Amino acid sequence: MEPLKHECGVAIVRLLKPLEYYQEKYGSWAYGLNKLYLLMEKQHNRGQEGAGVACVKLVVNPGEEFMFRERAEGSNAISEVFADINKKIAREVDKPNALHYIPYAGQMYMGHLRYSTSGKSGVSFVHPFMRRDNYRAKNFTLCGNFTLTNVPEVFNHIAESGQHPRQETDTFILLEQLGHRLDREVERLYEKHFAAGLRGLSLTRAIENEINLANVLRECAPMWDGGYVICGMTGSGETFVIRDPWGIRSAFYYADHENVILASERPVIQTAMDLQKEQVIELQPGQALFINAKGELHFEQIVEPRGFAPCSFERIYFSRGSDYDIYNERKKLGANLVPEILKAVDYDLKHTVFSFIPNTAEVACYGMVEGMNNYLNKEKSRIIAEKQHELTCEEIEEILSFSVRSEKVAIKDIKLRTFITQDATRNDMAAHVYDVTYGSIQQNVDNLVVIDDSIVRGTTLKQSIIKILARLKPKKIVIVSSAPQVRYPDFYGIDMSKMSEFIAFRSALALLEDEGNFQLINDVYAKCKAQQGLPKEQIVNYVKEIYAPFTDEQISKKMAELLTPAEVECPIEIIFQTIEGLHDSCPNNKGDWYFSGNYPTPGGMKLLNESFISFMESRK
Repeated sequence: MEPLKHECGVAIVRLLKPLEYYQEKYGSWAYGLNKLYLLMEKQHNRGQEGAGVACVKLVVNPGEEFMFRERAEGSNAISEVFADINKKIAREVDKPNALHYIPYAGQMYMGHLRYSTSGKSGVSFVHPFMRRDNYRAKNFTLCGNFTLTNVPEVFNHIAESGQHPRQETDTFILLEQLGHRLDREVERLYEKHFAAGLRGLSLTRAIENEINLANVLRECAPMWDGGYVICGMTGSGETFVIRDPWGIRSAFYYADHENVILASERPVIQTAMDLQKEQVIELQPGQALFINAKGELHFEQIVEPRGFAPCSFERIYFSRGSDYDIYNERKKLGANLVPEILKAVDYDLKHTVFSFIPNTAEVACYGMVEGMNNYLNKEKSRIIAEKQHELTCEEIEEILSFSVRSEKVAIKDIKLRTFITQDATRNDMAAHVYDVTYGSIQQNVDNLVVIDDSIVRGTTLKQSIIKILARLKPKKIVIVSSAPQVRYPDFYGIDMSKMSEFIAFRSALALLEDEGNFQLINDVYAKCKAQQGLPKEQIVNYVKEIYAPFTDEQISKKMAELLTPAEVECPIEIIFQTIEGLHDSCPNNKGDWYFSGNYPTPGGMKLLNESFISFMESRK
């Protein structure tokens, strides 16, 4: 119900044949460019603040451009970027030997979709970033799906090496760090081949043929703390993609004799290349994919895996539900909630209607309804078995015909521009974002169960959703979250980093206030403050003590109390997925730090400590 800004999206297309090959076989030299567009559009959900494309030409003469980049801001950025690219292509397409001169007629493509997590905006912050030099091998372009938790440490390291970085945002710092190490790699090869007697173009070509980006990554990546998939290309034809050693961020690839394709999600590649899921392979934690200027693909383990903690929000909400595994996992997330929902409606399925808000929760709703039907079928079988000699054919038919009721109770009809209203009326405007389906439930008779992906801040629930659902006048409203309670900030890419934003945290504080136990909050603050100067590896999550006195059910009950608008008369109950249910449903994505507080990296633990201190001091 509350859209989260989250991980960005990346796409790589590396053509392994000359452009004439694609012209002859597929009818267009722009085969690779078109694939990049498709990969980016299919990941549009991953970034609606900006988009960018970079391209490298492999066959150029001195004086000719070999690296191209286009960027744009806004939700239509992908269309704008490719429209601008096509305009530039059109200006050159009629020239003799056009493929040699056409911008973006290259064999290396990189695309990025941006959701900002640093709070920075403007086209200058849209990926890909570029670093220029007169030597092709020193030219470098970078994009990624990442958030580093230790940017100040990396900044200090490169500053102490003698560089003068101009900004302290993670992308700028990575560009400078990697670019510096790329310079050192080129200089290493220069000294080697110069000593062997090579000069001029022969020396330059020898350097370009032996660039080893694994050397660059080995010098840089061990320092990074956070979740990342980082992609880079050099002007001389080298490509790399590296995934963090915890596997927090996702990356998938496909390779054949014509192309190497990489994207943040598997079904995107399946759709773009018409593949089966087994043909698309996941890049492993700490592993890097390399493609050299000759088009040769190889892999190296740059950083040893440090535990496997892929972001579970990818499965719950972020990734496209068309992925085979994600679709079934989301259904299971819904089905795992059935026992608690049955208790909430007092097992009265005859007078209960099931639905979902928003659309991304639809698959979880299918699983919930399927689970309810499984329960109902068992009940039917039990009743018929127990009373088989007493039931008439009509009664058996009535039992068999009874099914779970699911309806589309709310429809997001328009996106109201509530920003044009004054604060006093903004909430009233927000309450009209959804239209309800009148007549879908019996007033004051039916329970209404509505499933959502997750409940983070609760603002939309209180200001609009519960009010909207209450128009139907149900006997009771049960809000169900397919995710567990979000109790802790995320520092690896999701836009939720302030303690005060979480309704679960505010509910725990309210419970402590009810008990008059303010001292516990102050004790936790004192413990966090005492470890503020420690190395990040020694930081302990003392914030867990805020939640420790209460059960999940107590926090959920307080949450329902805080989120129920004063004018809503029917009872409101909120049910959450358990962490055990999450792991059972998504067994391969164990990253649950926003629910459990178990951060996979020391940097995450340190930033949590800082976040709680900041909350307490701003409160004071």
